[in-house]
Amino acid sequence: MDNLSQQLKHTFGFDGFREGQHQAISQLLQGQSSLAIFPTGSGKSLCYQFTALQLPHLTLVVSPLLALMKDQIDFLKGKGIAAASLDSSLSSDEYRDVMHNVRNGQIKILMISVERFKNERFREFIKTVAISMLVVDEAHCISEWGHNFRPDYLKLPQYQQALNIPLTLLLTATATKKVKLDMASKFNIQAQHIVQTGFYRANLDLSVIPVKDADKNRSLVNSIRQQQGAGIVYVTLQHSAETVAAYLNQAGISAAAYHAGFDSEKRQNIQADFMADKVQVIVATIAFGMGIDKSNIRFVMHYDLPKSIENYSQEIGRAGRDGKPSNCMTFANLDGINTVENFVYADTPEQVNIQALLDNIRDQSHNDQWEMQTLALSKLCNIRALPLKTLLVQLEILGAIEPAYSYYAEYRFKLLADKSTLIQQFDERRQEFLKQVFANTKFNKLWAVPDLDACYQKNQLERSRVLAALEYLHDKNLIELESKQMTEVYHVSSDTLNKPNLSTEIYQYFKDKEQKEVKRIAALVRFFELDKCLTRMLSLYFDDPASPENCGHCSVCRGHIATLEYSQPPTWPSDEVISRSLQALSQHIETLQALPLSNETLCRFFAGMTTPLITQYKLKKVEGFGLCEHLRYEEIKTKLAQLQ
Repeated sequence: MDNLSQQLKHTFGFDGFREGQHQAISQLLQGQSSLAIFPTGSGKSLCYQFTALQLPHLTLVVSPLLALMKDQIDFLKGKGIAAASLDSSLSSDEYRDVMHNVRNGQIKILMISVERFKNERFREFIKTVAISMLVVDEAHCISEWGHNFRPDYLKLPQYQQALNIPLTLLLTATATKKVKLDMASKFNIQAQHIVQTGFYRANLDLSVIPVKDADKNRSLVNSIRQQQGAGIVYVTLQHSAETVAAYLNQAGISAAAYHAGFDSEKRQNIQADFMADKVQVIVATIAFGMGIDKSNIRFVMHYDLPKSIENYSQEIGRAGRDGKPSNCMTFANLDGINTVENFVYADTPEQVNIQALLDNIRDQSHNDQWEMQTLALSKLCNIRALPLKTLLVQLEILGAIEPAYSYYAEYRFKLLADKSTLIQQFDERRQEFLKQVFANTKFNKLWAVPDLDACYQKNQLERSRVLAALEYLHDKNLIELESKQMTEVYHVSSDTLNKPNLSTEIYQYFKDKEQKEVKRIAALVRFFELDKCLTRMLSLYFDDPASPENCGHCSVCRGHIATLEYSQPPTWPSDEVISRSLQALSQHIETLQALPLSNETLCRFFAGMTTPLITQYKLKKVEGFGLCEHLRYEEIKTKLAQLQ
């Protein structure tokens, strides 16, 4: 047994490394940044957990989900490893304790979301900490070619360089060849340091079952009754999660709904009941599953079609993590295709709204700096929050703007000690500094509000120094510090911003992205209708040729080739009904004395999509909202063009 295996047994109690773990860990300990692509449940997390204990300083882990962090931290603490997270669930005292323990080296692993880097207090703090390794979990989020691209992830290479972090580990379960190479290039990871274990899971049985919508509930109940143990049923809509769970309970199957519309406490309680086998089946949107470390999930069923092949792969990967046979069944028809497609179209900003954003940057810039708050800007430009983030990142890539820093527009603190007593604890120079800060602070009955601009204008006290001092007082439990209204500041390149046709170029980027996502949905339908082994074709999609030609445990290998159809052909409301809705909408807009709605907004209204403008004008209450939600977006657009 080599030294690493001995340490593995001693610390984690495991008899040996799983495939790929030893290679990834050895590379990291030799100072080689690595990308590890392992199937769901194959031990990706151990690669950083084990390595972190061998490194001299902090390991910083970027994770996309709070539940994922909590599970990892509970596991590490159970092994006696000092780990913590900085997240929104912490009280101010807990947050302060974590920062204190990180600063003095008591914490070995710190988990954060990527959004934490936008927090000015966090960035000022993390600059003072020596970091040995950056870990990016669900690293496919960094690739624009991936299925779950998150714009903020694009900034991680910059953060790594700014913080002088010498080592990076990227972790994912799902990456096509294009995504894999894209991820590696962003962090200068060499091809020989990409560790990819086999994608093939011999214990998963894949079935595609064509079924009409009216028969779906009965088919679901019959299928679950034939299963042993716990399972997950995935649906597209939050409403469906609740109605399907209610149906299962009426059929005598213990089930609970789970979706992002529930508050965090309710979601945690549902998850805890599932983990403790108090509930057999979770009926969930994709909000459920990431980081769910339940090894004995015996079945995963898709009540609706998943969003993509990548999503499908991730979701079925939650079954059978203990290696025992598990069933993955998709109840398939074309009924939900329009819903999945329409989500894609809703995220494409209109060119006029992109131009409104460019005009705002140009008009609101001072000394080549522009400040923005996401929610206010989203409303102003009628662009949903996620595509707005993507748009800003595109402007960065084109060189029109460059992130300078972000800050909280408002700070306030509460004295936990008498002011004079607090000041007297410091030497003469620091006493004078604090007196100047307090002289530029408005002390209310409970909370005090420092005027950071006045601190600089009157006493030349730089903002970063004042905040560092307040953070220190907070850390020493002398004040309680709070901050809100995140404001992001960008440097502006007027030459690039004024480039002709910039809005057209960005709009075309979004249209290309839209078509790529629509093609991804079409590829999903083609996959479920394949006449070749499903398991084999899934492995090839993820660049793994090392799987059997015919697995023998999928519906195609059993001779059942699926053909997907609509339960019944989608029917249009009459032209008269649509026209009446258009008239009601027009009257509503006139009452508000607002500008006429664009064709895209009209299309989204009838498709039942929400945008900032639709929310602002309360259009969901107007007759006709969602009238055509069962129809495809492009068809709705054509119909409206005919009627106008």
